[in-house]
Amino acid sequence: MVQQKIVLVTGATGAIGAAAARKLAAAGCHVVLGARGVARLAALAASIRAAGGSVEYRAVDVTDPDDAQAFALAAYHRLGRIDVLVNAAILTPQARLDTLKLGEWDRMLDVNVRGALYMIAAVQPLMRIAGTGQVVNLAGETGLQDAAVLGATHAAVRALSDSLRQEEKHLRVTVLCPSCGADAVARAIVCAVRAPDYAAAVRRPLRQARRLTWAGDGRGTNAAPPGSRSPASTR
Repeated sequence: MVQQKIVLVTGATGAIGAAAARKLAAAGCHVVLGARGVARLAALAASIRAAGGSVEYRAVDVTDPDDAQAFALAAYHRLGRIDVLVNAAILTPQARLDTLKLGEWDRMLDVNVRGALYMIAAVQPLMRIAGTGQVVNLAGETGLQDAAVLGATHAAVRALSDSLRQEEKHLRVTVLCPSCGADAVARAIVCAVRAPDYAAAVRRPLRQARRLTWAGDGRGTNAAPPGSRSPASTR
């Protein structure tokens, strides 16, 4: 059982965010849900409470730095700390570059990159005060046909995560690269939050998640877990 960790989950009404929130709450975490749609947040929170989980929610637009900070600070003031941030707000549209979907590109950059960056910036000083914390980012594969901009956002999040590991030695920084079902990704998120040795912890769920790859959390091994298609990298 996780000992009542305080876990912020953005993108909580998306498939991965919702699945992760349910499983984290079931594992004993107090989950703080964040997304733009209040009605969907309320429904998700109600279902988690009905299952016996500890949860609260607040609307947040991760592409607005002030809103991201307000979301983190509100949780911090109510609960006294933030143990984990799960950046599950991610858009995954795919299209060839020559379709020139400029609006779609801008939205992906805003949510996938700036959203993750703004949320990290919001929790970073709070975790520094505590001397500990964890950030879990989602970033899929790169170099895929018909997904150049999406892949570019994934590469940016990986680079951001690598730098964060170097700058904040007290933080665990985990990058999950999901290319399988939301439920399998959610299980891996719970394992990452529960265990200090993430590489060992995810081995069992990854037997069922054949295409879930990872980029380490700075405390694992250099061996990619079974079923992964990309090499693992750790600090």
